[in-house]
Amino acid sequence: MDISVVIPLYNEEESLPELYAWIQRVMNANHFSYEVIFVNDGSTDRSWQVIEELAAQSDNVKGIKFRRNHGKSPALFCGFEKAQGDVVITMDADLQDSPDEIPELYRMITVDGYDLVSGYKKKRYDPLSKTIPTKLFNATARAVSGIKNLHDFNCGLKAYRKEVIKNIEVYGEMHRYIPYLAKNAGFCKIGEKVVQHQARKYGVTKFGLNRFVNGYLDLISLWFLSKFGIQPMHIFGLLGSLMFILGFIAVITVGALKLYAIYTGAPYILITDSPYFYLALTTMILGTQLFLAGFLGEMIARNAPERNKYQIEKEL
Repeated sequence: MDISVVIPLYNEEESLPELYAWIQRVMNANHFSYEVIFVNDGSTDRSWQVIEELAAQSDNVKGIKFRRNHGKSPALFCGFEKAQGDVVITMDADLQDSPDEIPELYRMITVDGYDLVSGYKKKRYDPLSKTIPTKLFNATARAVSGIKNLHDFNCGLKAYRKEVIKNIEVYGEMHRYIPYLAKNAGFCKIGEKVVQHQARKYGVTKFGLNRFVNGYLDLISLWFLSKFGIQPMHIFGLLGSLMFILGFIAVITVGALKLYAIYTGAPYILITDSPYFYLALTTMILGTQLFLAGFLGEMIARNAPERNKYQIEKEL
């Protein structure tokens, strides 16, 4: 099979028939063998009924239905698991991504040899409240990830070699950083294509401003894991040891000052009366905690067997 198109969606019943008809025209015109995998992320409208109708009309349509809303990353994860095409293309279901870009994206993967090609919506139809934070977010992502040639990490329109999506794990809200995940997995030939951005035709956006806050937190987490995920003691052990040593030196200093006061006949003062004693003790405790337990939460989350187990109600 040439192409798998993975489309996560939430309450997009109006756009689905038009989107699939558009994809179908492009695929037939270019003689591609293909499948379209719709991942219904707990929609509360008729989106799943529309997918069932499309599947009844075409063997190229497949569907995954979540029992409740899990988010875009889980939807992509499950879609990637089912994808069988040599090239996997992701796009949003709101008709803001153009299926006319598919042939060139396919060519860049199969002919130019890219592992991943990310769309770049150079001309956007979004309000300034969305475009300005997006520019700041992408600038930060470029600096942290080291992928300098990408201008739009969060563009939903991307193309991948099949090996890429089978060797990365998209979880939480990491869909924003799939190029970074691919780079960390050893797929370093990452390209970009300027793509058409269309104004939303139906419904409203499903993403709020909180995605930018979550995006930065996810970026810090991903950066940390890529740097220290295999050997976390390199950072936590160093910080914990430094804090413990500083606290221990401070305790010794407080004790030495006490002995000096006794030796010189100064007024008797308890060590525990000094605030420096408690600061030193706190520093030692924090250093020990960093050394032993600072990274456990993230490491446990990464290895939790239930992390990517989602409630799928039906499959087509």
